Amino acid sequence: MKHTIDGILFKQMVLHGAAAIALQKQAINDLNVFPVPDGDTGTNMSMTINTAAEELRKITPDSVGQASKVCASALLRGARGNSGVILSLLFRGISKGLKNVEEADGRQFAAAMQEGVAAAYSAVMKPAEGTVLTVSRLASKRAVDAAGEQNDVEFVLAEAIKTGYEVLAQTTDMNPVLKKANVVDAGGKGYLVILEGMLAAMRGEELPEVDESRAAQEKADFEVLSADEITFAFDTVFIVRKTVEKSLEPFRQYLNSIGDSLVIGEDDEAFKVHVHTNTPGDALNEAQKYGTLELAKIENMRTQADDLAAGRKAQSVDDLDAVEAEMEAEPAVAPPEKRYGFLSVCAGDGIAAVFKDLGVDGIISGGQTMNPSTESILNEINRTPAEVVFVLPNNKNIIMAAQQCVGLTEKQVIVVPTTTIPQGITAMMNADLDAEPEEILNTMTEASKNVATAQITYAARNSDFDGFAISEGDYLALLGGKLFGTDKDISVLLRKLAQEAANMNAEFVTVFYGQDVSEEDAAAAESIFTEICPNVELSILPGGQPVYYYIVSIE
Repeated sequence: MKHTIDGILFKQMVLHGAAAIALQKQAINDLNVFPVPDGDTGTNMSMTINTAAEELRKITPDSVGQASKVCASALLRGARGNSGVILSLLFRGISKGLKNVEEADGRQFAAAMQEGVAAAYSAVMKPAEGTVLTVSRLASKRAVDAAGEQNDVEFVLAEAIKTGYEVLAQTTDMNPVLKKANVVDAGGKGYLVILEGMLAAMRGEELPEVDESRAAQEKADFEVLSADEITFAFDTVFIVRKTVEKSLEPFRQYLNSIGDSLVIGEDDEAFKVHVHTNTPGDALNEAQKYGTLELAKIENMRTQADDLAAGRKAQSVDDLDAVEAEMEAEPAVAPPEKRYGFLSVCAGDGIAAVFKDLGVDGIISGGQTMNPSTESILNEINRTPAEVVFVLPNNKNIIMAAQQCVGLTEKQVIVVPTTTIPQGITAMMNADLDAEPEEILNTMTEASKNVATAQITYAARNSDFDGFAISEGDYLALLGGKLFGTDKDISVLLRKLAQEAANMNAEFVTVFYGQDVSEEDAAAAESIFTEICPNVELSILPGGQPVYYYIVSIE
């Protein structure tokens, strides 16, 4: 049994902890419903601790104090999401408790674990019980008691984990959101998995295999949770390098007034913020009163929740390190070579080609289930060699993310509120480059209102949509964002849409067929529209888009 931990052993413990949660991150994602059901807790915690593992691999620490300091510093900058920030704070407290310690015994390690809990609780504005905070607090309390019984690190850690799992089982009843989904807390589970990996390293054990059957049994029922229950939509994380010496408490109070799930991690040089808010731009602007903004990540949690409820994989969290490297490799802002530039958000090579033919300068990859972050949109804006950049979001869930770019660049950014691909195409067709910016915006916006958009997709699972019961595998037709019809036969829906176009006295109909539609099936769709709408100017084009079998523009 290991009585103490030196720097080399602590390094190996963190490496094992990172490997352990990497094996189970998807099972932990499947538990993730609190504070919002975005299904990324396992991924966030895994990638957070992996940043520490990468830094520790580069050194041969001569003390546990040095190893824990390197670990904590890497975690602060690599923390992702609410769970990742709290994990970084737990290890930052451990580092504080082990400062200048060469080898830690059971009592020292238990006290360091309590330092970590204190750091996490002090950083969270509104601590919620039934979370990783509860699990870590009671686990560390048991660690201190165990150290009094036997001053042995291995014994202390094993007892902390045992108590942690007892508490974890109770989290379902502590938190109404967890109880509704009938799962334990994902963050608490992730924390214990990391501790188990660390204990396995002390014992020289092999990493445990993931029990897939158990993971499936514990998986949260995301269908019972609604994106409408998410009060603050944008998961916002950013790092600020300090340039002034002043308390962050006023900033903490401000962020709490515009959001929730607030966590701030801080060291001598920088601080990292995690907050859920509807106005991420305001949070970023206020942060710059305290220092220089280094990195930012903004994601729409409502769309992530919608994806999970529909049985789709939620958009993954961007890799902050990769974003930083990309930003450093690219010129910050392209110098203007012309007055106006245009960007379009879309998915599918065929649709992208249409926008390019209409004069857009760049394509931002994204759309339904693949919403680009504000960071991604801002990067493309800065690459566009124009004074004024118009952005076509082409999806209602992307408009707000695009609007956050206003004021974050020296370029003038104008967001045209297009909610569909056909609206974006029509808007581009009506862009007058000789007009003033406000006039161009008004003209494009008004033109986009004259096109009706229909889409055909599928139901990933049994659900209810607009009051209609939908069965898994059904084809769904949407018109104007509302359910138009469902059927087992996609040709039935195509006929109904063609008839609707005829009833609307449409002059132009363009059908973009998706990546899962064969040319033969596309030809059959063309025949249907030609038969029912003989006087319409019809175009059938390969869009290559995912998710939607057909996107139909009706004018």
